Amino acid sequence: MLSPQELCAKAKSNVEEIDVDTLQQRIAEGARVIDVREPGEYAAGHIHRAVNMPRGVLEMQLNQHPDVAGYDDALQRIADQPLYLICRSGGRSALAAESLQRMGFDKVISVDGGMQAWDERKYPQVTGE
Repeated sequence: MLSPQELCAKAKSNVEEIDVDTLQQRIAEGARVIDVREPGEYAAGHIHRAVNMPRGVLEMQLNQHPDVAGYDDALQRIADQPLYLICRSGGRSALAAESLQRMGFDKVISVDGGMQAWDERKYPQVTGE
């Protein structure tokens, strides 16, 4: 049996990860960021223009992402560009990235250190929403 920490470590070994400095650069280039934390966590502080899709419903709601909602081929459209997943520390985003890979997404990147690392670097955050 795996502990939660071991499960996250295993997921991290199966997915691409970047640090928050790289994410900050990618955001400046128009990166699509999905925050997989719970709504309360997201409201307390999140990256501007990050879309909140909690890990528990991500796979079911991905076709409702504002960039592709309403299209019959929404999942294919969202798969055309990299998806950057962020959570509090990097565990949930790695698990979510692994799940999306199983769905066939090959451009899914987890943010190592998550919002904790983002906050440590004093990168901007939005509250509310």
